[in-house]
Amino acid sequence: MAKDLRVSVRSVERWRRAWREGGRQALRPSGPAKRPKVGDTQFAALETLLLAGARAQGWADERWTLAWIRLLIADELGVSLSIRGVWELLRHGWSCQQPARRAIERDEAAVAGWVKKTWPRAKPPRRRSGHGWSSRTKPPSR
Repeated sequence: MAKDLRVSVRSVERWRRAWREGGRQALRPSGPAKRPKVGDTQFAALETLLLAGARAQGWADERWTLAWIRLLIADELGVSLSIRGVWELLRHGWSCQQPARRAIERDEAAVAGWVKKTWPRAKPPRRRSGHGWSSRTKPPSR
């Protein structure tokens, strides 16, 4: 029977035991396999903590990592999640962001002027389209 259903023998045995003990009612699905471990009120509390910043939680800088958020969830909410579980939880409404690494002294107007004036003169000219050959060292053979 297990082979016909393409399931393990253990699954068939478990279904038979459930049927013997509870009848057809015991074989009905009990709902989704995964239920969220963090409820709506807990998630709201987590968002408040995340918005307060990583430094407010005692970290050295403002960058949140999934490992840090996992520890925060365990400490504040009492729920143990895997790194993947934290990622799945935060996918709804939060995004992965990398901080822009720019010098404090950066002058945006000077950069824009350089890109507009100096860079076009510094970059190599575009190759002309037309007949040519693929090798830069050999002339075309005839």
